[in-house]
Formats: sequence, structure tokens, C-alpha cells
Amino acid sequence: MARLPRLTLADQPHHVIQRGNNRQPIFIDSQDHERMLSLLGEHAPRFAVALHAYVLMGNHFHLLATPATVDGLPKLMQAVGRSYVRWFNDRHDRSGTLWEGRYRSTLIQADKYLLACMAYIDLNPVRAGIVREARDYPWSSHNHYAGLRTDRLVTPHPLYWALGNTPFAREAAYADLVRAGISPRDQILLTESTLQGWAAGDARFVEKLQAATPRRVAKAQAGRRPKTREKEG
Repeated sequence: MARLPRLTLADQPHHVIQRGNNRQPIFIDSQDHERMLSLLGEHAPRFAVALHAYVLMGNHFHLLATPATVDGLPKLMQAVGRSYVRWFNDRHDRSGTLWEGRYRSTLIQADKYLLACMAYIDLNPVRAGIVREARDYPWSSHNHYAGLRTDRLVTPHPLYWALGNTPFAREAAYADLVRAGISPRDQILLTESTLQGWAAGDARFVEKLQAATPRRVAKAQAGRRPKTREKEG
């Protein structure tokens, strides 16, 4: 079965996962992490992509971003991916592919899952047993939102601003949200929807998205014939 094209729309938040080939390391030391952040900082404004959250793990990374154009996110990922692989291969005296195929992504219903997705991203190092608290991991956007450092790479989403009327209130509310964690159900949904390319949202959100694109945005329910436009891609 042919793979569906990526689900990408302008002015919608997208959760992105890019893995290393065969789960091999894509960040070996701090210089590698810093190079990736530098490339994201260079190319995100170039392609009009607002980066809301990120985490760089040893063999993969996550982004939460809103592109202003339909092709902004693909262009960002292509530019960053190609530049980073050339740099990484030269620096570590290697050749060949680094990524596990194309990046995975999907759209997130902001009012339902955006803050949960930010917490999901922040908690990756905790779930992996690397650190005890999200604040202890240096290669994520968590500490910017928790008020522990300033990160010019990130652009807060309006839902973050709505967490409080003052910087202190927002930072405290966000830190509390991350410490509380997310439900196992939301964790599975955010992972599987991104890896499979299905929109993460309720029925009304999915219906609205489907009206905006010929690309199927949700897995067809068992026992129902897919609509004609669902065959595209």
C-alpha cells in the first residue's frame, strides 16, 4: 500500500518526530545538539515556522511547530535535515544516511492537545530514565517555559499565554502541568497519531480538517467503505 502524503496545513500546530536510522545516535555530544538548535534557529524564520517546543534525544527529536504556509514545515525539515547530516558526517568521519526515512508528523487540535503535547515532549527524557525531572534536561524547551532560562528559538503559542496574567503565573502553571504529567491515553494518542499520520483531535476537528484537504486525515472505521477522496495519496 502506498504511503499517504504528510498531513500539513498552514496555521495549524504540528507534532513532528524524526528518528535516527536503525535507532542509531544522531546526537553524540553537546556540539551536535547545539548545531541542530542553530540550524532550527536559522531556518525556522526563513520558512515562517513558529517553533513552540522541542526536545533533542540521543537517537530522535520532537518538534511542536506551526507553519504559516502549507510548505513551510516540509521545507524547514528538508533544509535542517540535509545540512545537519552533512555536518554530522563530516564531524564524525562517517558517510551515508542518518535518518530513519522521512520525518513523521501530524496536526494537533490546539485547544485539546497542544499543552499536553508540550508536556509530552518535555517528559521524553524523564520517561527514558535520563533525568528525574524535565527541568534537569538541557536539550529541550522546557526551561524556557518554566522561567529558568530564555530561549530565543521558541515562540509561545497563545494557549501558553492564557495560563496566567503574569510571567510568574504562566511559568508556575506550566511547570505544574508538566509535573502532573499526561495520561497514558494521551501519551499513546500523541505517539501513534504522529507516527501513523492521523490528526490528533475530536470528531469535529477531524471533520473540519477533512473538508480542507483531499488527503485522508483519520483512520477509516472498521466496516465502513472509505469515501472516494480517501483513496487519494
